[in-house]
Amino acid sequence: MSDEAEEIDRLITELNATAEPALGSQVARGDVARLEAWLGFLAARGGSDLLLVGGGPPALRLDGKVVRLAEGPLDGVDIEEAILPAMAPHAQRHYRQAGIADSSFRIAGVGRFRINLHRERGRAAAAVRMLPTRVPRLASLNLPPSVELLAQLPRGLVLVGGPTGSGKTTTLAAIVDDINRRDARHIVTIEDPIEYEHQHQGSLIEQVEIGIDAPDFPTALRAALRQAPDVLVVGEMRDPETMKIALAAAETGHLVLSTVHTTDAPSAVARVADSFPVERQNTIRQELAMALAAVVTQTLLPRQGGGLVPAAEILVVGYGARQHIRKNALQHLHQEITITRRAGSVTLEESLAKLVKEGLVDWRDAHARAVHTQEFEQLAPRCDG
Repeated sequence: MSDEAEEIDRLITELNATAEPALGSQVARGDVARLEAWLGFLAARGGSDLLLVGGGPPALRLDGKVVRLAEGPLDGVDIEEAILPAMAPHAQRHYRQAGIADSSFRIAGVGRFRINLHRERGRAAAAVRMLPTRVPRLASLNLPPSVELLAQLPRGLVLVGGPTGSGKTTTLAAIVDDINRRDARHIVTIEDPIEYEHQHQGSLIEQVEIGIDAPDFPTALRAALRQAPDVLVVGEMRDPETMKIALAAAETGHLVLSTVHTTDAPSAVARVADSFPVERQNTIRQELAMALAAVVTQTLLPRQGGGLVPAAEILVVGYGARQHIRKNALQHLHQEITITRRAGSVTLEESLAKLVKEGLVDWRDAHARAVHTQEFEQLAPRCDG
């Protein structure tokens, strides 16, 4: 057994000896009528987000654009009074202690929402995202077809990267849904909060929500390793302890899926390694080189005719990429994508060019998102007129 696996066992033993009491799941409700009215309008317009910022009126994000409602400006007290009663008790406590908190919220007949309440310029602000009622099929997302290969991996670490609002969680949920439909496996998801609700199909799925079912990601992940999982889904790799346990789980035969806030494969690898003290980073890179199976990074672009469509870069990790990760020569990973096309790797520029050729996005929008612009211009020459 590896040192990392022994360390996990030790941590699990400590967890079992000092288990924390279960957190209550009842939401302390006040008057949520104002919030429900805003969210009902958001749902009716097909929007994605409600944005509440002091000094301005409520605003909706529709097709990627922020549209203000015809209401008077809000102040921080207005926002707290509208949002806090809709949040779970643990989230209310965390907001009062730390000034930031996430929670889920449900309106019967309308849908589910993810709430982020935070502070800016000394006052409250909030972003509330509408969550889809159904998990999308992987094939419906307009991602490169090789994304579907990731759902067939037996083990290893798969990272899905991208900026906030780029569809990372949706892609992760669709991969899980594909596994659930096809395989007979035990899947455990750990999220803050739960965004997509999965139903048991071919697989058995447990969904753990931070703050309700477990106090934090490391505790939930340690506990999940004792539940005989085949697939572990970590909503976000936020801290070194979570990353360490996830890496060890991937090395010891589990398929581990997670998200990171990065824009390409090199920055995803660097983000994990750089989260650790300098003296540990080389060891972590060696472990990443062994455990990492694939990195997907994506961005959303305006779709011609309305809506949004993703473009994605996929690195299927092979021998060359593992060597570059071990040596911290991450600048060579883009070249590895082109070398491993037959295994399913796709550059962002190839994905963008395909969207342009299919008439789904405007050339200028795609060009603005390309990292290697010359490569994109060769794949999709501009045709004015």
